[in-house]
Amino acid sequence: MKIGVLASQGAFIEHIEKLRQLGVEAMPVRLPEEIEGLDGLIIPGGESTSIGRLMRDYKLTQAIRDRVKNGMSVFGTCAGMILMARKSDDAYLESPGLMGITVRRNAFGRQRESFETELNVPVLGEKPFPGVFIRAPLIEQVNGTVEVLARLADSTIVAVRDGKMLALAFHPELTDDPRFHQYFLEIVSGRD
Repeated sequence: MKIGVLASQGAFIEHIEKLRQLGVEAMPVRLPEEIEGLDGLIIPGGESTSIGRLMRDYKLTQAIRDRVKNGMSVFGTCAGMILMARKSDDAYLESPGLMGITVRRNAFGRQRESFETELNVPVLGEKPFPGVFIRAPLIEQVNGTVEVLARLADSTIVAVRDGKMLALAFHPELTDDPRFHQYFLEIVSGRD
């Protein structure tokens, strides 16, 4: 199994390290030709507008769409989730728009409002998952076949899945818990 991590900007190194700890071949992706041959792609957190522009400038947006049509799995975290959404509150954002979700950027406030909380995620088992929210977005609406995986205590949606795609409003790569990365690998391999 070979997983790429979009390395335009953001927390890509942490995702690569987490995948390698799980014994998976992981590589940074910066150019469209590097997407060929991948079983899955992670779009990390960072600054969604910057990542979107770099994806456009390096012709990655259409390459990702094409590979998804041919069965590649995608996992977006924080800004990556924003870029996966078909609709966001950023009218200037250029993204692949892979999932039927509507998101709001920086929904919890500025950097100082960042927080950590334990999340109940039934697909990961009974043990709560440590959610690290840094200038995090939230999911305002899900459409079609999108399945909600986790919510905050106030019912705010923060994790979703749609077939071979997974999106989180938080940063699992910044925790010691590998379960979300393992879950993505199960999606990629079709074992879930």
